[in-house]
Amino acid sequence: MMQRREQEGTQAFAQVYAKRAGIEGTLSQGVRTMGLRRSRYIGEAKTHFQHVATAAALNVVRSMAWFDGLPRAQTRRSAFVRLYDVP
Repeated sequence: MMQRREQEGTQAFAQVYAKRAGIEGTLSQGVRTMGLRRSRYIGEAKTHFQHVATAAALNVVRSMAWFDGLPRAQTRRSAFVRLYDVP
């Protein structure tokens, strides 16, 4: 357990975890904004087309946000964690 905690403090772990966090953020945005978990079609070919179209739409949405200079969302914190911030 302690060995794993020490490993989490390394620079290599931070780089790997940053990549994972980016992927998780992309998936989360797809699920929240574009219904990524549900397929409206039956069949592998149509479902694949829907996934490709959703990915393209997500790229357009993210590109437009970048061009407009909108900041990316910060990681959400639970209500319990926010209680610690109260002076």
